[in-house]
Amino acid sequence: MSPHLTIRIAQSADADILQSLYRQLVDENVRVTAFQIQVLENDPRTRLLVCEVDDRVRGTVLVCLCADAMYAGQPFAVVENLVVDQECRSNGIGLALLREVERFCLSRNCSKMMLLSSATRVDAHRFFEQAGFLGDRKRGFVKYRSQFGEAT
Repeated sequence: MSPHLTIRIAQSADADILQSLYRQLVDENVRVTAFQIQVLENDPRTRLLVCEVDDRVRGTVLVCLCADAMYAGQPFAVVENLVVDQECRSNGIGLALLREVERFCLSRNCSKMMLLSSATRVDAHRFFEQAGFLGDRKRGFVKYRSQFGEAT
């Protein structure tokens, strides 16, 4: 029997489990607060989603809409921090989260969805391509806060 998946907007009470999931993604300075989850919940241009499997949060994703001047007011979406609990990968959780992100983006008339993935996460790259993201069309660049102000 396949598990029952439920996608919902994250709530303040999810702070600890989100902290745990994010720690599976990165080792550095993760600090999830109930207050920030509430801020995101109240932001109409942002969705912090979680996926529950049999009533336990097992995955999360963040999507933010960005205003754009190019397409007559159509926003574009940035997808960040897609994490599926390492114990539950390859069970449809990530795909279910991305489908919900896509529904949200369609409802807001987005022109596109973009995401970045660490260059070393080859399995994640395959997953994103299987989910319909094109990894060979554009190249992403990142400048982290610790580098702000550095001469270029």
